[in-house]
Amino acid sequence: MPSLFDPIQVGAISAANRIFMAPLTRGRATNEFVPTSIMVEYYAQRAGAGLIISEASPISVEGAGWPYSAGIWNDKQVEGWKPVTEAVHKAGGRIICQLWHMGRIVHPDFLDGKPGVSASATIAPDYAYTYKGKKPYERARALGVEEIPRILNDYANAAKNAMRAGFDGVQIHAANGYLIDQFLREGSNFRSDQYGGSVENRVRLLDEVTGAVVDAIGADRTAVRLSPNEPIQGVYDNKPVPLFTEAAKRLSAHKIAFLELREPGSNGTFGRGVHPPVAPDIQKAFKGPLVLNSDYTEEMGQKILDEGKADAVAYGRPFITNPDLVQRFREHLPLRPMADMKYWYGKGPESLEGYLQFS
Repeated sequence: MPSLFDPIQVGAISAANRIFMAPLTRGRATNEFVPTSIMVEYYAQRAGAGLIISEASPISVEGAGWPYSAGIWNDKQVEGWKPVTEAVHKAGGRIICQLWHMGRIVHPDFLDGKPGVSASATIAPDYAYTYKGKKPYERARALGVEEIPRILNDYANAAKNAMRAGFDGVQIHAANGYLIDQFLREGSNFRSDQYGGSVENRVRLLDEVTGAVVDAIGADRTAVRLSPNEPIQGVYDNKPVPLFTEAAKRLSAHKIAFLELREPGSNGTFGRGVHPPVAPDIQKAFKGPLVLNSDYTEEMGQKILDEGKADAVAYGRPFITNPDLVQRFREHLPLRPMADMKYWYGKGPESLEGYLQFS
């Protein structure tokens, strides 16, 4: 069986090892969602990962609801990303852009007072992070069927922009309670049209988005992320196995480069799975490379490769304070302690502590 340190081919991308860097929202862009110079060094430091999956990058103004996140919908953002991808490639790494539409998680403050959009007219629980501090979420409006082509076009344009910016591909963010996940799961999708009700209908948006991105840049440079077993941001499904195996079948038919699953255990450190992992069922339905993520140590990651449960493992938070994570794993060196959570999400381009600097 392969080692974590063995190379792997995922679509058109040749990864030097099977230790992928999971997407990590860090909030170091400008308030216009433009990548900044400190992001160049941050990503280049982590180029030892077999593949970097970038922080979630909004595909449109409508989909952008996290302060100081780095977008991918306009030319200025494309130009801001170019030095990042160039630096990663110069360091020998590979990097793809995670495409993000937050749906109902976008507070009206980001939309000139207009409501966010979702599968149905619902309100997310808890509080939104805005430039004016934390605020209660407000009711989103349901997307009209006539608006779906616009959403598909936004994803396709963002994928093309990512390629112009020098990324090696893209990952469609269909997890963690954001727009596509809001369509997938019964706890947030109450539609009665062709995008709601049955499993086949609820996976339709994911299927169509994937098709639009594949048509735009090719299946071999397109990946998807799902989070089947955890309720998150008020999004849940009581029968995840039939739902996500159907999603896996649809994605397999597109012949995408790989599928990543975030499935925390019942005692996960950042999110808790309430259902057993769906990965074993998904693996039977999806015929491409499978990547697993959530709370894995080096030993646990190697074990799932040994058991044939995945083809690669994505590590997230360990990369925050250990940009040389692959080397530390390879040489069995201790990891730096995790940075205080208050430094995980910065406040713009001056936030160096916990990003490039560690106390």
